[in-house]
Amino acid sequence: MRVLVVLSFVSIGVFMAGLSASGAHAAPLANSAIKSQMNTQGCFACHAANMKIVGPAYGWVAYRFAHQKGAVQKLAHKIITGGAGEWNAWTGGIAMPPHPNLSLAQAEAMARWVLAQKPIAPPPPG
Repeated sequence: MRVLVVLSFVSIGVFMAGLSASGAHAAPLANSAIKSQMNTQGCFACHAANMKIVGPAYGWVAYRFAHQKGAVQKLAHKIITGGAGEWNAWTGGIAMPPHPNLSLAQAEAMARWVLAQKPIAPPPPG
């Protein structure tokens, strides 16, 4: 019986490795889980992909941090601790609340998702 269980886990591992190697369905499943976590945290109440709601559009963030070293870690820290300042001209100084219940790995996954959005130059503040 134990051999069958081990073989089942091995088969699943080989199957998942095949999906990852081929790219088939692996990214959409990961994106879905990240977006679900972000929805649970209330991220989409203040942010959208391509327009300001309360906070900056995710595309604006992707644009601002494109090609910056340490961007994932910086954004993950901001997600966990919250903050204000960088987007005051667009948000009127409304702070992003902290999300201290998130692990660093969860926040980094969210930051990677944000940075993977289509970069959009922010409009002039006003």
